[in-house]
Amino acid sequence: MLIRTDDLTMALSNDISDTLVKDIMTRALISVNPSTTVYQVAKMMEQGGLGAIIVKDNDHHKGIITDRDFAIKIAVNKYPLDTPVQKVASYPLQTINPDESILVAADLMSTKKIRKLVVVDDGKMVGIITSTDIVNQLAKMKNI
Repeated sequence: MLIRTDDLTMALSNDISDTLVKDIMTRALISVNPSTTVYQVAKMMEQGGLGAIIVKDNDHHKGIITDRDFAIKIAVNKYPLDTPVQKVASYPLQTINPDESILVAADLMSTKKIRKLVVVDDGKMVGIITSTDIVNQLAKMKNI
């Protein structure tokens, strides 16, 4: 049996578009209030093995602080460790529905020049999907 490259590409493309955000998202999330210090956030990230923490104000998810923010915003600006997270978090929070294709997630990340999207279902935060999650999924599909 001869398999053409075009057929393989089409099959892989279909598999990718069939994979939904909810299939590969991470469900573990931590939220902090805006007055939490960047030092406290860094410790939470280290202890939890997390690359992002959600900033929540009055039960509304407003923004996100990522490991990249520590290098780009905190270190470069020489902010002290007692700086409130609200000063360095990224706003507004970028979200996606769990039933969207990972291709939609990748396109949104590319367009917004971000690496993480919070997954929201019926107004409730249910997970996070990262560019690494998508790349790992593509690698798995390639090996199938």
